[in-house]
Amino acid sequence: MSLKGKAAVVTGSTSGIGLGIAEALAGAGANIMLNGFGDAAAIAKLREEMAARFSVRVSYNGADMSKPDEIRALIAAAEKELGSVDVLVNNAGIQFVAPIESFPDEKWNAIIAINLSAAFHAMKAAIPGMKARNWGRIINIASAHGLVASAQKAAYVAAKHGLVGLTKVAAVELANSGVTVNAICPGWVLTPLVQKQIADRAKEKHTSVEQEEHDLLAEKQPMLRFTTPQQIGALAVFLCSDAASTITGAPLSIDGGWVAQ
Repeated sequence: MSLKGKAAVVTGSTSGIGLGIAEALAGAGANIMLNGFGDAAAIAKLREEMAARFSVRVSYNGADMSKPDEIRALIAAAEKELGSVDVLVNNAGIQFVAPIESFPDEKWNAIIAINLSAAFHAMKAAIPGMKARNWGRIINIASAHGLVASAQKAAYVAAKHGLVGLTKVAAVELANSGVTVNAICPGWVLTPLVQKQIADRAKEKHTSVEQEEHDLLAEKQPMLRFTTPQQIGALAVFLCSDAASTITGAPLSIDGGWVAQ
């Protein structure tokens, strides 16, 4: 699969799942627009290393994904610096856990803004260019929680269900435009953030990291293995391929059997 000459915007891509996807797309030859928060020097180093490793152009834009104006500016910057936005991966997301009756209003608003509304604004900005070129790939990073629920995650589950619905609407609208729109729905993914959470749990409960990994997975997944950012990246690259040209509007589970139960 070659994406040489194509350009991809991946939101929330300075670490974790987003970085894994950006690296996979770069490995397929796409020029990359990174986005996310982090130390400026570390991000500059990341850009340089990715560009050198994959022989592609790598730009960065620090757009705050809770702000529509900055999201539109991100897409415009990618079109200016990389020539187009052929692949859009809406990955940026945040989480907060609490029962509905005590869920802070500001946390609800922030999660809906970043996990759902940001994807709408980015798609709205990127779709005209994709339609003009008769080719585009939009990949929304949803979650197993886009298909099923867990307690104390009202905003996250609502946003991810909404993202799956938005994916379907866009797929129907763009069905004959050369643009496909799909949602990837991961289960537990071993990111640095999750690794830290597991280490903290082990320390707090005086157990081993291995035991906490097992217990975390066993709560939801029949398969007691984490998905990696690299595996999600490989699925994203496949969705950009000609082999996937009639896959659209699909929520694709990569979750160790989580939603099969």
